[in-house]
Amino acid sequence: MTKERGKVWLGVAAVIENNAGEWLVVEKSYGGLKGCWSLPAGFVQQAETADMAAQREVKEETGIDCTIQGLIGFRTGVIREDISDNMAIFYGKATTESIQIQEDEIVAAHWIAPEKLAKDTKSSVMLTEISAYHVKQHQLGLWTDIDPGKVFGYTTYHLYFNNFEDNK
Repeated sequence: MTKERGKVWLGVAAVIENNAGEWLVVEKSYGGLKGCWSLPAGFVQQAETADMAAQREVKEETGIDCTIQGLIGFRTGVIREDISDNMAIFYGKATTESIQIQEDEIVAAHWIAPEKLAKDTKSSVMLTEISAYHVKQHQLGLWTDIDPGKVFGYTTYHLYFNNFEDNK
């Protein structure tokens, strides 16, 4: 997989909200996020834009149709001082709400309120930060003191957010 992507990766994730204000979260069956709540996510493919990739990943992993309404954040890091790992984080609204997981990659998917995700020990580091930011409505900016954990091997890690409340 690494050879196919080379050493500069562009991934996408999406905060997808339903009419009740809950967020769509998934539990992956593999990798560093195994056993954690995280956002539907994946890599941008040839001949697609980042927002198209986010919409595709949401549909593939959960069966949920959505509209992407804006870019709310960007995560960038370097893995083992070698691989540039970048992720655009989008905000969108669900146009369907009946979940059907992709069983090859996803163990579970649920709609959960961001307030609960901010306190849930099963939430990934990035999901905890995004949901806590949403709840606390921090000022815009860069978080440089976040530790994503040793599992991914980041030697550099930054997470950027802006206020997506205006995008609703």
